[in-house]
Amino acid sequence: PAPLHRGRHRVTVLSAGSADAGFWNSATIGDDGLPVIAFEADESLYVAHCADAGCVKSTSTLLEATGDGDLHASIIIGSDGLPLISYQDSANLDLRVAHCQTINCSTSSKSTVEVTGEVGAYSSIAVGSDGLGVISYYDATKDELKVAHCNSVFCTTSDVSTVDSSGDVGQYTSIAIGSDGFALVSYYDVTNSALKIAHCGNLACSQSTVETIDADGMVGKQTSIAIGIDGYGLVSYFDATNDDLKVAHCSNITCSTFTISSAVTLGGTGDWNSLAIGSDGRGVISHYDSFNGSLEVAHCVDVTCTKATSLDVDTAGNVGQHSSMTIGADGLPLVAYHDTIS
Repeated sequence: PAPLHRGRHRVTVLSAGSADAGFWNSATIGDDGLPVIAFEADESLYVAHCADAGCVKSTSTLLEATGDGDLHASIIIGSDGLPLISYQDSANLDLRVAHCQTINCSTSSKSTVEVTGEVGAYSSIAVGSDGLGVISYYDATKDELKVAHCNSVFCTTSDVSTVDSSGDVGQYTSIAIGSDGFALVSYYDVTNSALKIAHCGNLACSQSTVETIDADGMVGKQTSIAIGIDGYGLVSYFDATNDDLKVAHCSNITCSTFTISSAVTLGGTGDWNSLAIGSDGRGVISHYDSFNGSLEVAHCVDVTCTKATSLDVDTAGNVGQHSSMTIGADGLPLVAYHDTIS
């Protein structure tokens, strides 16, 4: 996108009425072409519906008081054109799903997906090729990666599958639907400090293959996956050993072969990253510069993201954690993120 290269952007405050707002943000674009953002504020789950493409104005709706803890929200627009949100009920440590009944989520229904043990952290939601929600998440009791497949657009019931149980695995999940119609999940392997990718072999992910993508140092936290214009997975992730942003590009549908690039190596970069495919077909990645306390956006130079150019987007105070990237109806990137100072 041309405005990214020229360094043009607008920063607006989405929620100023709370001392603790903007955690675990997740942004998508509604069927009305306007951004819809799920976020945590004051130990509760909120949804903001923007009134314009740049989200200069918005209205926020309280969905649920989730209790003290991280809710790990993820939002997508369902096949019925309404937002679907996965999150953790921090009070009961369950995986929950909210189905909005209006585009601004002023009314919604909520369902519990799994209640066994401490489940639902690091959730990520997508809509499968069957039009139903599919959710990746971490089971902290069993240290496993799980996937839940909704049985209806409302997700009142779902089928749960364990995808990886080899060691402590499944944190920082991100899910996308591959060109074969099945889910592709990136996540962190705590035991081996590695980035892994699971490819589902069916809609419910009751069958899957798992690949270790990068185990060079402590890598794989804050993963974000999207499907590129070549039909293959593209994953951004944090290299905690070198404080850099890295990108892995799958060379086939299952990601059994891949290439790895150190996209941004300025130091202090890459944490809290979020990846989307821009209108030019190349990856666009929001991420946090911990050295300068700023939000940066990196634009890949090619489809495989062999390298990227990164720009400071917001440097006022300490900003850029909990970032979520999406591409607006105008073809331009939109990023929701946390301002620690405000």
